[in-house]
Amino acid sequence: MESAVNQALKSIPNVHDCITALIDSKTLNDVPLRRLKHCIRLYLKEVRQSILAGHIAPSTLFDRQTWLEQLIAFVRQYHRPRFTRVINGTGIIVHTNLGRSLLPTLAIECLTVAGQNYSNLEFNLDTGKRGSRYDHVDDLLCELTGAEAALVVNNNAAAVLIALETLAKNKEVIVSRGQLVEIGGSFRIPDIMDRSGARLVEVGTTNRTHLHDYQSALSSETALLLRVHCSNYRIIGFTKEVPETELVRFGKEHSIPVMEDLGSGCLIDLSKFGLAKEPTVQEVVASGMDIVTFSGDKLLGGPQAGIIVGKRRYIEQIKKNPLNRALRIDKFTLACLESVLRLYLDETQALQKIPTLYMIAAPEETVKLRASHFFHRAQEGIGDHCIFALVRVYSQVGGGAMPGENLTSWAVSVNPRVLKISRLEALLRRATVPVIGRVEGNRLLLDMRTIADEELDLLYETLKSVFSL
Repeated sequence: MESAVNQALKSIPNVHDCITALIDSKTLNDVPLRRLKHCIRLYLKEVRQSILAGHIAPSTLFDRQTWLEQLIAFVRQYHRPRFTRVINGTGIIVHTNLGRSLLPTLAIECLTVAGQNYSNLEFNLDTGKRGSRYDHVDDLLCELTGAEAALVVNNNAAAVLIALETLAKNKEVIVSRGQLVEIGGSFRIPDIMDRSGARLVEVGTTNRTHLHDYQSALSSETALLLRVHCSNYRIIGFTKEVPETELVRFGKEHSIPVMEDLGSGCLIDLSKFGLAKEPTVQEVVASGMDIVTFSGDKLLGGPQAGIIVGKRRYIEQIKKNPLNRALRIDKFTLACLESVLRLYLDETQALQKIPTLYMIAAPEETVKLRASHFFHRAQEGIGDHCIFALVRVYSQVGGGAMPGENLTSWAVSVNPRVLKISRLEALLRRATVPVIGRVEGNRLLLDMRTIADEELDLLYETLKSVFSL
């Protein structure tokens, strides 16, 4: 007698039958034929493996309607764009895994213009001759930061790399041991320095570094003093680092340039919103630092970019480095960055129109009102499926910035009556527009600091649809 497993395997339709059935169903007319064939093969492979592994009962015989519905669902899921929007209910404003900073409406409009039209990317409209793409933002960056010159590359790691390669290749760079940070994706300052060709010279200890440590490490091979702002961690207690002004003065005495990697550079003092004081780019430039690098998509609230500002003599050297061609920004980053920087010309406007700054500056009462509105709506419409609660929580800036600093916020707590919390989290994560919250105990928190007013309807419908499955 034929085994149940073999019977189940034989009940699986062939590729041709699947294609015919899908075409006849007319439910996947938007999916190209080549993609249909690819999905069918993947689906049938998964079914076979599931039967052989015992995940599907051997006694299961696939009738036409059953396998057709499952196949259609598989194709729909597979054919969805991989890159998609999500609703960020984590409360982390600059969430690296969720795309970091949101862009202002003005920036989106500039991206559309740049994509749909020809532009003066490298064309000087005054002279009618070839121009430089950097001219569109150089003067603006200098105006905002007080620097003599500026350059933009594709991210801050690239900014550090090209600066080190230009100014210290085959030479020594002195860094405090307590500043040898690792940033996201396991990129470490020593690794970037190694790739640049510069030789790392560590001074001081993990928690304390003095000016005499730099003095002791100086040699004829010293090309640069590097200061790295610890934006993604903090050492507290018995600590000591040499301030910018002292290190700059020391560098000038020995004719050695001083560079600071600010990481998450900001142009507005955010301490007025209850956060710890972070050095602004303007303050670091004013200290006399020769080169300053920082990110465009963190506290600045713009597109991914690595921004280099500082003394003209050093910036010009960096611009001439052949690496600059490989690391340069495209027209979309340029258009977007210029529009964001222009908003900083008026601080009030920047705080209102740059989403990252707006979420940081949002008063607790504003967030509570949004949370309360959603709570009452959810309680009334989905209360049979969940226990909802209004909860005071803490949000984070994120993006490797301001470690240990929290913003008081409000969240709606979702505690399903029947579903396991892990199941609810997975269903929301796989929704048409995924909703990402944070699980604490047996509840899912949706932090309203990172959910916009215009997203509340979509959030409600998504949550409602999950319980109708």
